[in-house]
Parts: sequence; structure tokens; C-alpha cells
Amino acid sequence: MPVPEAWLTVGRVVGAQGLKGDVKINPSSDFPERFTRPGPRWLRSSREDEPLPIELIRGRQLPGRSVFVVHLKGIDDRSAAEALIGRDLLVPSDDRPTLEEGEFHLLDLIGLETRLHRDGPAIGTVTDLISAGNDLLEIKLSTGRHVLVPFVEAIVPEVVLNEGWLLLTPPPGLLDL
Repeated sequence: MPVPEAWLTVGRVVGAQGLKGDVKINPSSDFPERFTRPGPRWLRSSREDEPLPIELIRGRQLPGRSVFVVHLKGIDDRSAAEALIGRDLLVPSDDRPTLEEGEFHLLDLIGLETRLHRDGPAIGTVTDLISAGNDLLEIKLSTGRHVLVPFVEAIVPEVVLNEGWLLLTPPPGLLDL
């Protein structure tokens, strides 16, 4: 397989599960098959490190939680699983599921300008996406402050990927927190 130019982080190893090498993954992807469908994945400790290939053998979502438990080839005991805590789970950037009209990949939001009016100036930039039950956009405002904005249609009614911006209609005080 050719080395991809870029990688998509689809989750992070957050813990060991049991004694046989299973790991818990906190997903940063809305596609559960990334954690349940067997096949090649990659692990990386930091953005500067070269991703290391690993094979996903099986996976399942914990009932009532957004966490997945997966088994990776060659990780067969709790010690090996614990050694992976903090590593990112990656896929090549060209491994993107097909979307319906009007849908987009949440990771594509990072780097978008944020505006309060369609024709208005940028008030900030999306710097991160936090998946914590509900998705939150971390936005660095032009003032240098960082704010968290719920990624819901009432507050982010429009995303214009091809022009590189999204529209915010925040309730009073949200950007002042």
C-alpha cells in the first residue's frame, strides 16, 4: 500500500478492557465501522511520529456509551493494551465513507473560518472538534480566546466547505464565556 500523504485520526486509545488485550477507543468519527470492521489501521503516539500499521481483528460498541472495545492483532494481554493508551487510531485520508447530499465529514470542519453573517468577516477559526456525547467545536476567536460551541443546527445552521467557512448563530453570551 502506498504511504498516504495525510492521515485521519478516527479515535484514541483511552484504556485497557479485560485481561486479553482489548483496548477502549474514544471515537472521533461518526462511522462505527471504523471500529467494528476488521482490517488495517495505524497507531501513532504524536503527530510527529510515523504511524505504525496494526490489524483490527474485531470490535464492538459498549452499550449506552460512545466508547468502542477493539482487539488488535498482536495485542494479547493487559500490559500490551495499557502500553497503547494515549495513541491515536488512524486511517489513510482517502479512506472516507461516501456521504449523502448536505452531509460532510466532521474532521473537515477543522480550519474553517467562523462568521456571524454570510457576507461578514471571519470572527475566528475552528481549531478542534471535541466528541463528548455531543460534538463541540473549539473556535479560536480573532481576539485570541478559545470558546466551545455546540455543533447543532440551531447554532451552526450553515457549513460551506467549498468556500471554507461556517455560519454561527450563537445565543447571547455564548461567545463571551
